[in-house]
Amino acid sequence: MVICVIGIGLIGGTLASSLKDNKFAGRIIGVDSIPEHSKKALELGLIDEIGTIESAIKEAKLIIVSTPVDTAVEILPDIIDKIGRHQVVMDVGSTKEAAINSVKARINRGRFVATHPIWGTEFSGPSASIRGAMKGKTTVICNPEDCDNDAIVLVEQVYNSLEMKKVYMDAKDHDLHAAYISHISHAASFALALTVLEKEKEEDKIFRLAGSGFESTVRLAKSNPDTWIPIFKQNRSNILDVLNEHIYQLRQMKKLLEMEEYSALHRIMLEANDIKRIIN
Repeated sequence: MVICVIGIGLIGGTLASSLKDNKFAGRIIGVDSIPEHSKKALELGLIDEIGTIESAIKEAKLIIVSTPVDTAVEILPDIIDKIGRHQVVMDVGSTKEAAINSVKARINRGRFVATHPIWGTEFSGPSASIRGAMKGKTTVICNPEDCDNDAIVLVEQVYNSLEMKKVYMDAKDHDLHAAYISHISHAASFALALTVLEKEKEEDKIFRLAGSGFESTVRLAKSNPDTWIPIFKQNRSNILDVLNEHIYQLRQMKKLLEMEEYSALHRIMLEANDIKRIIN
């Protein structure tokens, strides 16, 4: 099968190389707006050849859109309008409602499957891709009832070949839950990094004293803003909601600390410990 991957960064490169390695793809065409990314992806063997969206549409059975979510919304309608009835388009962005809305009035709407493989790191670009890294992870497939049956089957086969768990969800629900589980983590990490950089002026102290707890908490602050600003923009209302709750909880802890209410602080920390019942 010929597969086109548009956007050969962390996610696109990982998908491309993994689908090559497991033989699901017979040939992978890579498309990227940054020429250096295309060349690097070819050099690393993530793709078999470099193409354009127009040339890939003529050849590919499956087109995977792995661009930043704002770019995906811009290009999806045109791609959907140009494909044939035998082709399938899927995206892998972290927000889903905007992508689905961008093609909902298109005649070929049923050929589009909105998905979100839940995996990533703080790094970006084709060099950050990791072969086989999605094995055992979860992917979300949104609004399958709006897709043609054979399109859903093909996308399921893609994720089965990657040995990923599949969850089906409404796009609006997905974006709400993603704000609480994923997007808030990035917002909090960016804020923590800014806090430390503002208060700790001696970089050597940060380097020498930062333990694994700090590193794991602030790791996401190294993520590419070009990826995350569009996500924050598309999921703005949900992220504002979770930020307001997060700020409230921080103020509660600050208040208890100011009042030296250590028993109450201990109590809410125990409540927070309940997360280990869900996440080991």
